Amino acid sequence: MAEQFAQLGEIEICFETFGGREGPALLLVMGLGTQMVAWPEDFCRRLADRGFFVIRYDNRDIGRSTHLSEHPPPTIRQLLLRDKRAAKYSLADMAADGVGLLDELGIERAHVAGASMGGMIAQLMAARHPDRVLSLASIMSNTGHRWKGTPGLRIYPILVRRPAPDRERAIASAVAVFRQIGSPGFPFDEETTRKAAELSYDRGYNPAGSARQLAAILAAGDRTSELRRITAPTVVIHGTNDPLVRPSGGRATAAAIAGAELVTIKGLGHDLPPGAWDRIVDAIVANTQRADASDRRRATA
Repeated sequence: MAEQFAQLGEIEICFETFGGREGPALLLVMGLGTQMVAWPEDFCRRLADRGFFVIRYDNRDIGRSTHLSEHPPPTIRQLLLRDKRAAKYSLADMAADGVGLLDELGIERAHVAGASMGGMIAQLMAARHPDRVLSLASIMSNTGHRWKGTPGLRIYPILVRRPAPDRERAIASAVAVFRQIGSPGFPFDEETTRKAAELSYDRGYNPAGSARQLAAILAAGDRTSELRRITAPTVVIHGTNDPLVRPSGGRATAAAIAGAELVTIKGLGHDLPPGAWDRIVDAIVANTQRADASDRRRATA
């Protein structure tokens, strides 16, 4: 499906869809500094083949969605000090973008799955817009607690490094990052990773936007109290070898959301290797079926 655009006030959101409109909607939300193409097409088609109308989109400040370049990026000092004044928008604003996209598509309610920062955004959609979220899949994400789901020490330099000065070095850097945060239990496909990095660079390289997104994450702080408000059936999916959002983040997320199911995948890091797709897709689909069963019980009560 060709890329499309939705105008949400001052923010324009780029999105793509897979599958027929007759199926239940499944909104996919990607993570920090990562474009919608990080949900691989074959992964999206696999979900569409299970009967869903799948929507992936670029968050604000990344890819082909609006870049808020009028706002300077936060400094490394501001990020290290978690200075909330550095944030020019919030995770809640980004959650409202997802809901606004559903509005533009005429979708009343959707299943929502988010990865990493996208999991945080999806959590806030479920907490603040419960009438719009049928089910929630929080993947490789956390609650924002200062000591749970934090990166391993060797990962911190990735978060505050200076952007590469040209295309080739930016692509090489992206490949190196995914080699570092990827899944030790699954093969690392360098060629596919490089092609994905090339596509992302050419679609809309914007390291300043990534920094502004990181500032939004840090400004949000601990969201545990909000997660306790979530009533949508929830599955929390996390890898046992995630160095960027360590597994304690997944455990804390599942503990905070009533009735949440925790699915751990051995050998999975902070990526979506094809070898893990069956487990991830099955977990998402099983959770949507919990939502369907809950709706049926309410209808017959």
